[in-house]
Amino acid sequence: MNRIFVRFFALVTLAIAIAAVVVYFAVRSLFGDPFEDIALKQASGQIFQLEQYVDSAPADEWLLRLNKVREISRVKLDLIPLQTALAALPHEKSGALMRGDIVLDVPSKSFYRRVDLTGDRYVGSAEDVIHAEDLPIDVGLALKVELVRYIIVALCLLLPVAAWSRSHWRGLQSLSKVANDFGEGKLSARASIAKASSIYPLAERINQMAERIENLLEAQKNLMHSVSHELRTPIARLEFGLELLRKDLRAALGQSTQENPPAAAIEERMHGMEDDLVELDALVTELLSLTKLDQQAAPHETFDVGCMLRHCIGMLDHALPGKQLETDISDELGEITGDQRLLARAVSNLMANAAKYANRRIILSARRLKDGGIDISVEDDGPGIPADEREQIFRPFYRLDRSRDRSTGGFGLGLAIAQKAVSLHGGIIRAAESPLGGAKFILNIPIRE
Repeated sequence: MNRIFVRFFALVTLAIAIAAVVVYFAVRSLFGDPFEDIALKQASGQIFQLEQYVDSAPADEWLLRLNKVREISRVKLDLIPLQTALAALPHEKSGALMRGDIVLDVPSKSFYRRVDLTGDRYVGSAEDVIHAEDLPIDVGLALKVELVRYIIVALCLLLPVAAWSRSHWRGLQSLSKVANDFGEGKLSARASIAKASSIYPLAERINQMAERIENLLEAQKNLMHSVSHELRTPIARLEFGLELLRKDLRAALGQSTQENPPAAAIEERMHGMEDDLVELDALVTELLSLTKLDQQAAPHETFDVGCMLRHCIGMLDHALPGKQLETDISDELGEITGDQRLLARAVSNLMANAAKYANRRIILSARRLKDGGIDISVEDDGPGIPADEREQIFRPFYRLDRSRDRSTGGFGLGLAIAQKAVSLHGGIIRAAESPLGGAKFILNIPIRE
């Protein structure tokens, strides 16, 4: 819906209504009430009869002519006392009545006029007032004419504005779509706006900005791939060299490592070097995974959450020696739209993290929320996470003080990867204190259309 036009239409309508009121009061204060001028023209026939026929009669025929006018006219003519007329009229019109002018009362469709200021034409006329009622006064027609005039003015103003705002609104919608696509990882999204459009300069700036960001991310991606390739190539050569060295060493000594202590020491040292290589290779893999998540588009596939969680449990059974895994997974989890592989990676990272620090118990639970989203929590009975560090642990390479000696393994990337995976689904992940005494991680995945 073109909200620009709707709001502009309401604004113009209000402005025209205010302008009409202001114009009326300005004209009234400068030139008199325009409605009285209209009423005066409409009652001009009755006024003409009074001034040209009744007033022109001799004194002894004045009342006779007034009665004849009463007989042939639909207007009701009466003589009323002056004080009664003054009481019926507004105070600002009393002076005109006292001067002998015709005073209109538009709402009551009547007019007042003193018979004669000197009393020459009718006995006692100085204290009498002619009151004419049921005059053919209808200012409603004038109001309708003015209303039609303002409506035509509004339409002449709004129709070109509607055409302009439609083009403007479509351009804004196009920019909004580009922003949404770009935010979802579609870095090639660009705005296509006609050069004649008023927002063309803005679209050009957005396209230029998007192109620069795409180039930067592409350069970062290429850099990461190059670095990973350059790192993995010597790693592979070292692994191959170590294996050849082990074979050459055993062949040179001609005996097993158990029979030759120096050979056993060299063998142990070589095992340590191989472990370092494995760790380095795992670090490169984790860094690549983290980088890919920054450039991945929002997922749009439907999968069963319960099946995904059971798959995670099956994959990590071997990593839980001596730990007791308890599950509380609702049967009503149903399906959600997302990337099953990414969410499984996030849950697996949290379970692996719990396995490192748990003393004995780990609890995995999941439930469907009333709004259709999913809450998944992983908790343990380990040492827990200090409250002032619960926001920091999701930063890459961030490590708590008690684990900086790497006794628990890992690189400090697992929680960062889990957070990015959840963020791609529009969800959040947070750390809290578990009733078991350790840490509790809660994933909230909302509904995605």
